[in-house]
Amino acid sequence: MIRILLSNRLGERKLTQAELSRMTQIRASTINEYYWELAERVKLEHLDLICEALDCDISDLLVRIPDKEKRVRNRTGVPKKRE
Repeated sequence: MIRILLSNRLGERKLTQAELSRMTQIRASTINEYYWELAERVKLEHLDLICEALDCDISDLLVRIPDKEKRVRNRTGVPKKRE
């Protein structure tokens, strides 16, 4: 699972979603999806703009949480359990 840590970063910098939206020119609704971790996709351009605005690295915004039950696809595309 990938976590988006935007809410943490905004809190640390005492910025609102609206302020970040104005700083980056990213739609407020998109910032809101990132903030609440509802986004299924994240644009690389958005990550770059957010990192620039917050003066941080991508690793400060995204973190991967390993999933013990993660499934890996084999060559035929059929899911198999990771061992």
